[in-house]
Amino acid sequence: MKLYPENALWNEISYLAYHLHWDLDRLLDLEHADRTRLIESVADMNQRAWEALHAS
Repeated sequence: MKLYPENALWNEISYLAYHLHWDLDRLLDLEHADRTRLIESVADMNQRAWEALHAS
């Protein structure tokens, strides 16, 4: 079994912690697929917010 790179895991957890304000235990309990889906959703929300700011 290949382990997920530790640095990538911490980057994902840091991103979600910053945006969602969830604690470390909650983020570490996420399955990789769930964590990836949350990252994509947060990134999409950030992009839409950024576009809305610049469209005004």
